[in-house]
Amino acid sequence: MLQEILKQRTAEIDLDVTVQDAETLEEATVRCLLEHEINTPVIGDFELETFYNSNPRSFTTPPLVSAKHILIAADPEDDLERSAQRDIALNLILQLQAGADFSALAMEYSACPSKEQQGSLGQLSKGQTVPEFERQLLRLPLGLAEQPIESRYGYHIVLVEQRVEGELLPFHRVKERIAAQLGQRVWQKSVTQYLQMLVGEATIEGIRLQGAASPLVQ
Repeated sequence: MLQEILKQRTAEIDLDVTVQDAETLEEATVRCLLEHEINTPVIGDFELETFYNSNPRSFTTPPLVSAKHILIAADPEDDLERSAQRDIALNLILQLQAGADFSALAMEYSACPSKEQQGSLGQLSKGQTVPEFERQLLRLPLGLAEQPIESRYGYHIVLVEQRVEGELLPFHRVKERIAAQLGQRVWQKSVTQYLQMLVGEATIEGIRLQGAASPLVQ
């Protein structure tokens, strides 16, 4: 139905269609129609800076964490085994809280090759480990985590040795990224409104289609 509406609109105007690489003629026609018909608002520096100031976390570098861990392996499909292994992890945390040596326990119990380095994972930042482990690790404060971190591999007993907090990137370094992001949002909204307007004005085989009566936001 929408394709028929677009064909009707294309037939009403003198449209110079240029086919780009990997496009079909139909895709090129729709693209050229939208580019011809839609004028998106210009996003100025004020709007860009307002978005930057309202979303500081989006432009802050991830923290850098130096940590050790002990992996108590558990089959992700075996609930009974995972429950038992979690109990082992909790017991080892109690031992560590009572003064047990982390390196010694890592070498004895860990199922990760890092046991050969006394459980050391080195310095980790975003994107360097599996997501479910990373999400929790990067939020941990210094010291021994009170609860094991669960991942697809089992349960991780974690000791954070060093933590360097992320820093807010200056506006000039992210200005182009913000402009592209907001520009895409504005374009998508404008296209949606344009299509709603066409539907509201269209008549197909004598049937009046319901759509938006309001003009595009300029």
